[in-house]
Amino acid sequence: MRKFALITGASGGIGRAIALKLAEDGYSLYLHYNANAAGIRSLISELDPFGGDYIPIQADLSTREGSRLIAENVFSIDAVIHNAGYSIYGMLEDLSENDAEKLVQTHITSPMLLTKTLLPKMVQKKQGSILFVSSIWGQTGAACEVAYSAVKGAQIAFAKALSKEVAPSNIRVNAIAPGAIDTVMLESFSSEEKAELKADIPLGRFGAPENIADGVSFLLSEKASYITGQVLSINGGWYI
Repeated sequence: MRKFALITGASGGIGRAIALKLAEDGYSLYLHYNANAAGIRSLISELDPFGGDYIPIQADLSTREGSRLIAENVFSIDAVIHNAGYSIYGMLEDLSENDAEKLVQTHITSPMLLTKTLLPKMVQKKQGSILFVSSIWGQTGAACEVAYSAVKGAQIAFAKALSKEVAPSNIRVNAIAPGAIDTVMLESFSSEEKAELKADIPLGRFGAPENIADGVSFLLSEKASYITGQVLSINGGWYI
């Protein structure tokens, strides 16, 4: 029987790579997106040759209704990949209350409530995997990304705590902490800034979205059947 995975933020660079890898692994997919409908349509066209079911779900996870809208459209589920997110750059003293609330809702509250709603489906099967795509900043913190570091750190804490709670039901919970990955999040950096950043990374280059997708594939696989409550750092040796 084909397995089903939910990927939030599937229209972004990392989400797209995860979707392609999991389709290759034989998963049918629920593909969440917010505004990039064209990106999801393009992604589904790429996925069609794999022969699975690929179901788009539109929802804004920065709102209270977002997680409910996703959950209402998810039926059979074997894996949840919490990948949706965004960063806010700037000094903490300049952070608006509205931006803070949306950041927390997107990265913490919505994933928590979505997981709460979908967990009974996994418990009934006595199997499942939940995975957070967190960040290196959730591990070590970053100046000028204090709020983002805080919510990404909360995702890691949530994954570790939940892993202990659901392990008796054979459900595994882990996180991936990407370093500098070559996606649109780096587009605001100048060539000089990118060169300086690469110089700080021991492997001397940015990661690719496919590197994160390979990590997701591994953690969902039987090869990782004894791994839970862990954070897989995929960062080229940066901040270890």
